[in-house]
Amino acid sequence: MGRSKKPANKPQQQTITYALHDNCYINLTNKCTLRCTFCPKFNKQWDVKGYRLRLKNEPDINEVLEAVGDPLQYKEIVFCGLGEPTLRLDELIRIASALKSKGATIRLNTDGLANAVYKKDVTTMLSSCVDSLSVSLNAQNSDIYTEHCRPLINNAFNEVQNFILAAKNHIPDITVTAIDGLSGVDIQACENIATKLGVKFRRRVLDKVG
Repeated sequence: MGRSKKPANKPQQQTITYALHDNCYINLTNKCTLRCTFCPKFNKQWDVKGYRLRLKNEPDINEVLEAVGDPLQYKEIVFCGLGEPTLRLDELIRIASALKSKGATIRLNTDGLANAVYKKDVTTMLSSCVDSLSVSLNAQNSDIYTEHCRPLINNAFNEVQNFILAAKNHIPDITVTAIDGLSGVDIQACENIATKLGVKFRRRVLDKVG
């Protein structure tokens, strides 16, 4: 597994998948429920580790599966681009299910607002095809979260935590993340929230993407 993988896309095409750390990342959408001040795209930067992630058109299911190729050449298939994958929930589930049927391990990186968007618990739907979740918490309270993440949804900070609690009933491997270096963010306090929620915690570093 130590070999670096070439991206499945041809150079002239938009980046549907990109390979990092022996994983295949799926760039499903640029749409998001947040407008994070630290997100590269809101600073007019669309490149991540040499991959340009701005989409001209959102890829369909077959395009994604073709771009991934054989999923077993990767440690994980990760839904993560410069957008929120759950905003294309049906496509996400169908792609993840198809890849998992071939033996892939699936991770979803998410802002944790899908239940608020769809006004129902979608974690039950994800449980059949997603092995692990990485959920962006990014702050220890609502005010700081709102300052940095600029959510388009009311009560977003609490909604993220409710999502995590719901997901725990269906997906056993959940990690909460927060970014060290954002003004006012207390990493230890964020880790304490993760501990209280009963999930793992990972510290991220500001401006380190990918």
